[in-house]
Amino acid sequence: MSNDSSQTTAAEMHPVLAEIVELLNVECIEENLYRGQNHQTEHVFGGQVLAQAMTAAYRTVDSRLSVHSLHSYFLRAGDWKTPILFEVDRVRDGRSFATRRVVAIQHGRAIFNLSCSWHVVEDGLEHDPPMPDVPPPEALRSDKEVFEELARTQPEVNRYRFRFNAIDSRHAENIRFTDSESHPPTKHSWMRTAAKLPDNDELHLGLLCYMSDMDFMSTSRQPHDTTDIELQGASLDHAMWFHRPFRADEWMLFAKESPSAAGARGFVRGHFFSEAGELLATAAQECLIRPRPKA
Repeated sequence: MSNDSSQTTAAEMHPVLAEIVELLNVECIEENLYRGQNHQTEHVFGGQVLAQAMTAAYRTVDSRLSVHSLHSYFLRAGDWKTPILFEVDRVRDGRSFATRRVVAIQHGRAIFNLSCSWHVVEDGLEHDPPMPDVPPPEALRSDKEVFEELARTQPEVNRYRFRFNAIDSRHAENIRFTDSESHPPTKHSWMRTAAKLPDNDELHLGLLCYMSDMDFMSTSRQPHDTTDIELQGASLDHAMWFHRPFRADEWMLFAKESPSAAGARGFVRGHFFSEAGELLATAAQECLIRPRPKA
């Protein structure tokens, strides 16, 4: 993947994908200081903030380096009506590695912080786990279609349904998104952007970060019957490791599992595989899943 500046025109994208691409294009307002906008959807999506922070960091790193890991914490709920400032700290630039720290700020307070490490591309030993055996994306129903049906009777899903116009996601398991019954704590979903993207590493990185927070937390809820309770949910932290080059506009299998939940927190991890079975990236998250009696 190169950094060719050629662009897929906005007219060739769904308006929602074009909007996300524009949101990730954070504005440089001073050296090491960037400003990002929000979806107008009455909440700030964690994947958006993560992707914007990574874009800000990317723009301060030597182009010879690629990100290999990130670790982040969601500190406060964001205000969707207010732009977010991203302050980048150039912690270290070495011969083989670089480190960046990014703080996202609203109303004078940190809402999110991120540390990420970048590495010169090198050859070395390689091995992979086997990719799960699931149906191919062409055999599965799109989440866009599923959510369009759900919205007819459950309009509350509209606050996040719009993302499936931009991200083509297809679940291998036939589990309803609003199902309150218990299921095994695993999910497998094919994901890619709904249109081809420019050959721009920054954009593909941002969109993979965005996708990594979609329908991740819910995996930790699946083993539990929530018929008589409500769950207060929020992402607490998010980590990723990048193993191989990838394109966000090509099919990737996001294989998710939740090995543990305790103390009102759920732990989820997931692997992104290419269609050819190569492990591209790994993600992990702890989330708040606080049970409350239904009103």
